[in-house]
Amino acid sequence: MDITSLEQQLLDLALFSYAAGSLLIFYYSRTSTQKIRFGFVLFLLAVGAHSGSLAARWLRTGHGPFLNLYEILSSNLWSLSLIFLIAQWRLPAIRASASVVLPILGVIMLWLMVTPSSDSYLPPTYDTPWLYFHVLFGKLFLGLLLTAVGVSGAVLARTTAFGWRQFQTLPQSRSLMILAYRLVAISFLFQTLMLVVGAIWAQDAWGRYWAWDPIETWSFLTWVSVLYYLHARKQIKGSQLKSAAIVLCIFVLAFLTFFGVPFVSESPHKGMV
Repeated sequence: MDITSLEQQLLDLALFSYAAGSLLIFYYSRTSTQKIRFGFVLFLLAVGAHSGSLAARWLRTGHGPFLNLYEILSSNLWSLSLIFLIAQWRLPAIRASASVVLPILGVIMLWLMVTPSSDSYLPPTYDTPWLYFHVLFGKLFLGLLLTAVGVSGAVLARTTAFGWRQFQTLPQSRSLMILAYRLVAISFLFQTLMLVVGAIWAQDAWGRYWAWDPIETWSFLTWVSVLYYLHARKQIKGSQLKSAAIVLCIFVLAFLTFFGVPFVSESPHKGMV
């Protein structure tokens, strides 16, 4: 078996396990502890198989899987799923929030399945350690923000009859939003590091630290929105719903920055996250 076939077979196994595990976790999140554990085992299997697929691609192409849309969707599905698993393990009290996170991961998975697999060339001037730190900090930022979105989405959903039934086992909304605030604060640290390291990388790659290209502009807008949320906590802390809605808006901005703007822009940043 050649490495290309191994890469694809491991990815197919990962996608199947993601889907099966997600269905079990979503369906049994309120009823069966044993069956939901089996769902998490399948999800862990998916992350393991996906790790192997990404490693095979890395060996085959000679660079990290983050240059084109296919690679960015695949590597972010992996990193977000890994952070999701860690959060579910370390914070069992918010396990029901998986019902908010899993549909988002499902969208990325379906998008990946319909995106053609292609290889991209990494110019030597791009291939510096700063690039890998830039990507790492970006994935940590988005993963922590997604965890905050999970609990924030649950707070908003509990205003409906279905949402109340689905998320009644979660802690009080005030406690959830305190957790969301802390997650966003930590994610802000990684986002700031992502921007700083990205500027250093850009100086090596293009001879300038910042040029306000579309992705840099959207990244800055996302950074400002997070800063606003952290700064305005005293003004909005009495309104859990408003706070939760702001977290969701921040995630929409971040999602567009990571998965939308790089592929409609003609700047040198196109296809690079």
